Amino acid sequence: MKLLKLVPDNTNIRFLKLRMPFLVISILLILASWALVLTKGINYGVDFVGGQEVRVTFTELEQAPIEDLRASVENLGFGTPVVQGFGAPNVVSIRVPLPEESSENAGSATEIGNQVIAEIKKTYPDARADSNETVSGKVAGEFRESAVLALGAAMLAVALYIWIRFEWQFGAGALFALFHDVSLTLGMFALFQLEFSLQIVAAILTIIGYSLNDTIVVYDRIRENLKKFRKMQLVELLDLSINETLARTVMTSLTLLVALIPLLAFGPASLFGLVAAITFGLFVGTYSSVYLASPVLIWLGVNSDSFVPQETEADKQERKAREQAEKEMRGPA
Repeated sequence: MKLLKLVPDNTNIRFLKLRMPFLVISILLILASWALVLTKGINYGVDFVGGQEVRVTFTELEQAPIEDLRASVENLGFGTPVVQGFGAPNVVSIRVPLPEESSENAGSATEIGNQVIAEIKKTYPDARADSNETVSGKVAGEFRESAVLALGAAMLAVALYIWIRFEWQFGAGALFALFHDVSLTLGMFALFQLEFSLQIVAAILTIIGYSLNDTIVVYDRIRENLKKFRKMQLVELLDLSINETLARTVMTSLTLLVALIPLLAFGPASLFGLVAAITFGLFVGTYSSVYLASPVLIWLGVNSDSFVPQETEADKQERKAREQAEKEMRGPA
């Protein structure tokens, strides 16, 4: 039985022919992503902003009455609430700020959530309370700081590892690709105002790991080919390396998508943001490994001699001495 090959052995796609247009597109996407983060902001979950969060399902409605809920909850006097859809159309997340006297009192904070639920059930008896959670502002601030430090440390550790494992140009290329992946993921969350919780931090760390894995596979093949094809043009050599690892990249991505797409379509609402982030990161991570991490090597001066050990002065003297000894052993011609 002949095995099915998604990528034929003789595949020769000229990926780097479009490296400049894709570089410009990538930079514009990075800038647009950060513009969205700075203007629209991130829809932080209760983990990061503190407050009281109530999740409600309207069992007899197809669509949650978000505008009515916002006005109704605001009339309770706890401040301006954040009311958003949560997964299914009939499920909402309602977040209200906590008064200072309630932020350190779990019982008082829970009572505020109960008042929100009671107010909703006055108008919508079918409403079912799914959760009533409290996170203090102090803890939320610590969570934000820890999340930023975790992401930054992961990216720097990756760059340092690749620098040691290969050369500094490879570390810089991997860091640029990871910055691209994280930026676009944050931009997606800002654009669609998906809830950004601790789960999403875990998803971004997963994206970093996947992108790194894909990049290292390509980099390792590039290093092997640099030693093997000393006279080949670098652009041609990079295309060859990417094509040689393309089958592995496609199979890995498809295997992950087989697991992610059903979760995205039919999984619980509580996992939607996590799965959406990983699915999006799967595509941008594969893209950045091909069109960012590899072309960066050209701009940073990698060439066919990058991995050839340079001969030191001691090596030169030893070589000359060896040649002189061999000449003496052969005697006069």
